[in-house]
Amino acid sequence: MTQKSTDNPPANPVPRHIAIIMDGNNRWAKARRLPGLAGHKAGVDCVRSVIQGCIEQGVEALTLFAFSSENWKRPPLEVKGLMELFKLALDRESKKLLKNNIRLRVIGDKSAFSASLREKIAKAEAVTAECDGLQLNVAANYGGRWDIVSAARQVAERCVSGELSPEMISEETLGEFISLSDLPEPDLCIRTGGEQRISNFLIWQFAYTELYFSDLFWPDFGKDALEEAIDSYCGRERRFGKTSDQIEAEKNA
Repeated sequence: MTQKSTDNPPANPVPRHIAIIMDGNNRWAKARRLPGLAGHKAGVDCVRSVIQGCIEQGVEALTLFAFSSENWKRPPLEVKGLMELFKLALDRESKKLLKNNIRLRVIGDKSAFSASLREKIAKAEAVTAECDGLQLNVAANYGGRWDIVSAARQVAERCVSGELSPEMISEETLGEFISLSDLPEPDLCIRTGGEQRISNFLIWQFAYTELYFSDLFWPDFGKDALEEAIDSYCGRERRFGKTSDQIEAEKNA
């Protein structure tokens, strides 16, 4: 990371929670005249690099958008390859995650996956369940709207059972049932590949998340690029609805 002057300290500390939309694998492969799955395999290597970068920077949680609920619309052969790659990564990486004290969680509607993939997910989560280092979350068959609907359904079930009444429902109540509610909300969302949208990712959690867009395709986004994104975040002023004067007064209080 670029050395910062002590005369001009960063506006923000390193983000506690980073979310990443890993975009550009297919375009990376196409530019090299390789099959699309080659880009996804190269993307797995980049995941390792970014995880290491997060650990070195002191990031507490990393959430990766691996497969959206809309990605089922992709060519069947590509989807099949992605599912096999997911299984392979779970088999190969779970012991490494445990060794490095990294807890893995997979969020999303896992009911659409094969029984064998669900079993591998459950095994990897169980193996790392007691790890208290980096919290690594993989969003697979995930959609932000699905997340909110799922939370609303759980609240409705509690109303029917008498545990809750409609007047008791608040943002905090619903938020308890949103994915990753036990973690800090993402401070920074990075999207690679040059696109500038969040594509139905963590839309509840992103209420005040800072956005950073990189033109690099995901397989080219390593630790150096991560440091640049964190530098950009650290130099921003986060006001959460307040004015700059209020923020400055709070700092000097």
